[in-house]
Amino acid sequence: MPKKLFEVDLTKPMHEQDMPGHNRWHPDIPAVVSVNPGDIFRIECKDWTDGQIKNNDSPDDIRDVELQVVHVLSGPIYVNGAEPGDILVVDLLDIGALQGDEWGFTGIFDRNNGGGFLTDHFPEAAKACWDLEGIYTQSRHIPGVRFAGITHPGLIGCAPSMELLQTWNRRETALVEKGPGWGPPWKPEIPPYAALPTPNYAILGELGSHVNKGPEFDRVAAEGARTVPPREHGGNCDIKNLSKGSRIYFPVYVEGAKLSMGDIHFSQGDGEISFCGAIEMSGYIDLHVDLIKGGVEKYGMVNPIFKPGPVEPHYSEYLIFEGISVDEFTGEQYYLDPHVAYRRACLNAIEYLKKFGFTGEQAYLLLSCAPVEGRISGIVDIPNACCTLALPTEIFDQDILPK
Repeated sequence: MPKKLFEVDLTKPMHEQDMPGHNRWHPDIPAVVSVNPGDIFRIECKDWTDGQIKNNDSPDDIRDVELQVVHVLSGPIYVNGAEPGDILVVDLLDIGALQGDEWGFTGIFDRNNGGGFLTDHFPEAAKACWDLEGIYTQSRHIPGVRFAGITHPGLIGCAPSMELLQTWNRRETALVEKGPGWGPPWKPEIPPYAALPTPNYAILGELGSHVNKGPEFDRVAAEGARTVPPREHGGNCDIKNLSKGSRIYFPVYVEGAKLSMGDIHFSQGDGEISFCGAIEMSGYIDLHVDLIKGGVEKYGMVNPIFKPGPVEPHYSEYLIFEGISVDEFTGEQYYLDPHVAYRRACLNAIEYLKKFGFTGEQAYLLLSCAPVEGRISGIVDIPNACCTLALPTEIFDQDILPK
């Protein structure tokens, strides 16, 4: 087994760990360990909510989850010799569940606390817990389904420079100011357009946390970017094919790169549509790192690049649902809008699965966490974008084809 450089105790929240991680992005969060190019090592991760969700039949913990805690990340890891402008090469050698914690969860967030892609259709919290059985999983909450997962980190990236961090905060603040937001007058039923920096529930590694502040905590917490979206450094990309054997090329923005990761998924469909939509789990990641000196300029890199690994479920039979960019409530025509088109493809699949004994909530959860394939199939044929959702039929214990 590779040397374990970051270990977690699942009985303790992240800020009480012997080696605390972090849940904000900032260049001044100190690295917890250092590695050399060529090293192979293991990092353990808590689930993204820091253990807020339990393996039971009640969705109350999903309804009441404190979203300012997320995502708890393991790191930062300092890579000796890494300098701004380099490319950090990260190989994902292995990913798996922590021993004794072989389960995961998928959730639909309540409309007033997070919501999701289809929140207008599914406004209330729901949850499915999954038993992880080697490469397979099944759930007591969605009977009649069993499938192989494609395990991956939902979130992995390097620390931003101060200049890049300020760019993020400036452009996301401008976006929030264009939209409804969560500022006075408070309208919790309308989600903000972005999650801006907040010191509430911040965890900043050796700088402390909201309950144990170090001398630099207030400054970094006020500036630190939330981990919610993907950005130029990687971050919360939720790419299901970033699995075992993948190689990722990250632009380096700070000395040492300061690599961090978390939000491990046992399985996920393209889009992770219910927001808490993968099979979320604690777990470990075995990694190998290397450097390409001056690689950012050499290859014109802006965002990370990755090469998928050879390990993924091999399903051969799919039922594919189409969607076009026409609003399902009003019938309004949108111009080449893939967001609307993919929503319609998902809704079409859900309505279909309801004819085979699944509730709408079960179908929504399943499309979010099973290895479905989402595509922008047409983006030029005015006025309708066409998106498709391919559902593997072999995951069901019944024949779901039309007769």
